[in-house]
Amino acid sequence: MAESGPQPPGGGPSRHEKSLGLLTTKFVSLLQEAKDGVLDLKLAADTLAVRQKRRIYDITNVLEGIGLIEKKSKNSIQWKGVGPGCNTREIAHKLIELKAEIEDLEQRERELEQQKMWVQQSIRNVSDDVQNNRYPFPAPCSAFIPIFASDAPAAVGRKKMLVPVL
Repeated sequence: MAESGPQPPGGGPSRHEKSLGLLTTKFVSLLQEAKDGVLDLKLAADTLAVRQKRRIYDITNVLEGIGLIEKKSKNSIQWKGVGPGCNTREIAHKLIELKAEIEDLEQRERELEQQKMWVQQSIRNVSDDVQNNRYPFPAPCSAFIPIFASDAPAAVGRKKMLVPVL
């Protein structure tokens, strides 16, 4: 029969099974499953069968230092990180969706900007055409005034609109 790894003398837990990394993984899973994300450290030490509570405190100090947990009381902590329903795959998928939406909006903005330029050029063509001088037209393009420039509400946007002076 093949062995999965070197066994310690006496048949006790292997070095990997006692590692702080594995204990941290189990601790975080336990914490994420806790009601309201609040976990009693004594209960966690018992559940994880930790002989040295110092190891639990080492884990909590690091997690608190990076902002994933906060201490509620002496022996109670609360999870502040993402929950078990918010895995990185879901976040990555949402990020891809948002990037695609941004690209669509940018494309639409480019199209609208192009249409605006066409309309402006059409107005210039009509007003600059000498044959149109005989028709009553309010004013040449140079008489157009900008509106929504500085005194417009912020919700209107950064664009300017030209309106003929009558």
